[in-house]
Amino acid sequence: MLTDSFVEAIASAEKIIEDAPHVRSELDLVEGYDYLAGSIRASLQMAWAYDPLFPIFASSTGPYTKMGLDNPDTLYFHANISDEHEYVVSGKRGTTTDLSFQILKGDYSPVDVPDSLTAFDDRSIHIEPDGSFEVHFGRPSEERNHFTLGEGSSMLVVREVYSDWSASRGTLTISRVGSNEEVPTVRTKEAVAKRYSTAGKMLLGRLRTFLQFPQWFYLNLEVNTMTEPRLTPGGLSTQYSSAGHYDLRDDQAMIITVPKSDAPYQGFQLGSMWYISLDYIHHQTSLTADQAQLDPDGFIRLVISERNPQVANWIETTGHPRGYAQFRWQRVSREMTPADGPSVEVVDIDQVASTLPYYDTNKISPQDFAARIEARRTAVETRMLG
Repeated sequence: MLTDSFVEAIASAEKIIEDAPHVRSELDLVEGYDYLAGSIRASLQMAWAYDPLFPIFASSTGPYTKMGLDNPDTLYFHANISDEHEYVVSGKRGTTTDLSFQILKGDYSPVDVPDSLTAFDDRSIHIEPDGSFEVHFGRPSEERNHFTLGEGSSMLVVREVYSDWSASRGTLTISRVGSNEEVPTVRTKEAVAKRYSTAGKMLLGRLRTFLQFPQWFYLNLEVNTMTEPRLTPGGLSTQYSSAGHYDLRDDQAMIITVPKSDAPYQGFQLGSMWYISLDYIHHQTSLTADQAQLDPDGFIRLVISERNPQVANWIETTGHPRGYAQFRWQRVSREMTPADGPSVEVVDIDQVASTLPYYDTNKISPQDFAARIEARRTAVETRMLG
């Protein structure tokens, strides 16, 4: 049958999930199957959206298509391109904290990450007073808002990053120069079969890569610690990150203290052992600097635990005693130093009150915490993510 290659890939993918080294419980496995479902959806989306001649911006990472420790504060869009052509990206700037562009060469694999050929944010382009802009990609040129496509350029990634989740998203379109009077060729049965085959390869590559990824950047670190800020490997030129992994008993809490940054975006999140975000819609598993409570001394103190410590900056582990922790700073205008980074302390859950220096002002009622969760749901619904 025409779909045989994809069916075989799904069977192999299920085996990858079942054999994942971190699986210890039924819950781990059930989450793996759920992760597989999202990966199947995303792989089909990417395979059918692939067309460097007539590119469109597609979103293959979201609440139900997670991968690569996806950032709850970010909308991800990508378009497939080729260094043999020229492209125009038009849009209108929303009110999000950051809007960034990145040109990738190659793809994620279990042995490497794709090269980032170009990465910049909207401070590098001219934007009209009404928020509209037009950016050109292609051969070298002195034209304003023009960026050269390096050899092997294969994907343009655009990120809209929210610090305040009530901000408004912008608009984006992409077109290949000279395609106005052209139309895509009619697909043949062979072409559709090839896309199914491609989707299968994407699916297996996606799963294998992001099970290996934490070995490179997380699991070789001492547990319940976080690194000092460092430039994100393979990431944006204006993004720093601090990475770690946690392992907590039900009666423990990890208190992370970090100075509120002068970077426009500062965000923290937890991820599962599948290297994807925890449920950030119905639980507070992430916080930005705008969302977090700031103590009078200029520090943000986060309490990561399974049990509710009844503080505003509770980061819920949602039944995940192990997982990944990540800070990101974006749109930076200076080099980040260890002094900008987090410090970590693990305490018994009943010691949280005595450990937090501003506990009396950190406390929150169940009703007020529920209101915070409802605001998260509303904000995600407003973005219309699916």
